[in-house]
Amino acid sequence: MKVGIIGSGTMGSGIAQVAATAGCMVKLYDTKQAALDKSKAALEKILNRLIQKGRIDEAEKNRIQGNISYVDSLKDLGDSDLTIEAIIENLDIKQKVFLELETYLSDSAIIASNTSSLSIASIASSLQKPERCIGIHFFNPAPLMKLVEVIPAIQTSQEVLDTVTQTIADWKKVVAVAKDTPGFIVNRVARPFYGESLRIYEEGLADFATIDWSLKSLGGFRMGPFELMDFIGNDVNYTVTETVFTAFYYDSRYKPSFTQKRLSEAGYLGRKTGKGYYDYAEGIEKPVPKDDKELAQQIFDRVLVMLINEAADALFLNIASAEDIDNAMTKGVNYPKGLLAWADEKGIDWCVKTLDDLYEEYHEDRYRCSPLLRKMLRNGKTFF
Repeated sequence: MKVGIIGSGTMGSGIAQVAATAGCMVKLYDTKQAALDKSKAALEKILNRLIQKGRIDEAEKNRIQGNISYVDSLKDLGDSDLTIEAIIENLDIKQKVFLELETYLSDSAIIASNTSSLSIASIASSLQKPERCIGIHFFNPAPLMKLVEVIPAIQTSQEVLDTVTQTIADWKKVVAVAKDTPGFIVNRVARPFYGESLRIYEEGLADFATIDWSLKSLGGFRMGPFELMDFIGNDVNYTVTETVFTAFYYDSRYKPSFTQKRLSEAGYLGRKTGKGYYDYAEGIEKPVPKDDKELAQQIFDRVLVMLINEAADALFLNIASAEDIDNAMTKGVNYPKGLLAWADEKGIDWCVKTLDDLYEEYHEDRYRCSPLLRKMLRNGKTFF
């Protein structure tokens, strides 16, 4: 298969490496030669590191590099069977690029977007043949993260969906098919991990370090929410939250936090600026969490049940299958367990009671229990 990649940033370069490793002939396009040179040098470094670790040999390195060519004209992607766009999250720019690209492609070529938050239907609407358009959302770093969300628009043909699903599986990735709704699976279901943790902090129940420690020690999460937001970048994480909140017609479940907004406005973006929820300056010691087991359990239970509720609602609204939702969270953001499997383990009765207790305390719609959880409790059902 001939694959075109638009955008040679971290994501585009990573996708190119994945496709080339799988044996595809890849053309990586960017408007700036300097960006292409940087991508080529980065791949050389990555492959050399894999050789040092014994993962590949020199022949494999040469094969992968030989499968990628670097081009600075969109027209050069004209013979691609599949083109994946990985550029700025701006609908107008994506539509303009796709509109031009389509003039160079064959009628059977597939056009995909790696968008994490924009409507695939809106992107597809710019094309003469919108049925050829689909979302293929990789996670960063693309060569390491197993999950790929595949998102058909309402215009996407079944043939295109089948071809893309098989192709991504052939690239040794775990495919989760998601409905074209804001945030797809991962960026929708994961919102409470950040949002509820921020809310707990804003209520003065615990500081950043204690909340992070609670979720890591009791839940087995690799990083706490504040560590993770600092790693992702507060500007990036806040923008995703704001986008999802707006796209869901201001549903209070996705309401952004003023704490995160102020940090973003102050330029405290996390690790990349040296300061976020934590101070990363040399010699600064990380705050010590409050070793209070009862408080930690309260924090963990509250964040977990909100995550479970979001996953249950995604299933209730047919965003994806139960298997794909759990795969998305374990393979896409490294959760220690699938949230629906976790709900079974904790008990559906525990989920409903914990949510109802929160709603009784706050009387806010963000704590409403998913109808699916209530129905399952009534019928004595579990997710798996």
